[in-house]
Amino acid sequence: MSTSGNKPVSHVIFDMDGLLLDTERLYTVASNELCEKYGKTFTWEIKAKQMGKKEQESAKILINELELPITVEEYLRQMHEAQERLFPHCELLPGAETLIRHLSQHNIPIAIATGSNKFNYELKTRNHQELFELFHHVVLSSSDPDVIHGKPAPDCFLVAAQRFDEKPIPDKCLVFEDANNGALGAINAGMQCIWIPDKQADQSQLRDKLTKSVFHLQWYST
Repeated sequence: MSTSGNKPVSHVIFDMDGLLLDTERLYTVASNELCEKYGKTFTWEIKAKQMGKKEQESAKILINELELPITVEEYLRQMHEAQERLFPHCELLPGAETLIRHLSQHNIPIAIATGSNKFNYELKTRNHQELFELFHHVVLSSSDPDVIHGKPAPDCFLVAAQRFDEKPIPDKCLVFEDANNGALGAINAGMQCIWIPDKQADQSQLRDKLTKSVFHLQWYST
């Protein structure tokens, strides 16, 4: 497998939230509900800082940005309650299933490297288990002891590469990401990266560093 103008690719690593599953929208719903309880407004700027981070890091960002009168533990308790209600109903994003099945059918090893933990990963994938079984492994940054730092640190991507049977060198790995923090994490890991950003994302700092930037995963299934 190769990407135009870049080195051959032997392994592919996917982010999950907002890339394969329509869960970033649900995170926003849950965050809006929580912030409204304290008379605060959840903004895209805060969300952009949270995306790709480990769960506790993400909690600290929102609490500090909005000066919420709650602890990280209380924040997580409220978010988990909302996630239990929302996540089991999440849908696959357009093009995701086609691309995953295409790579699997052509024996390209694939993995997931996400900021999620075991609790919310199981909620999100409950209705998509057969598809997610096609991945060789999943790195859950918020639950994995080998992932010390969340994105934009490279930890989760390097751990994901090392858990493939062949242990590919970083530049043979292609990462699909939607978040700025995640794309930077892939770059910091020395990997090739296809970035599929939210239309609200600031693209000025990343375009020249990436293998490709596109606005819709459907592009890869046509």
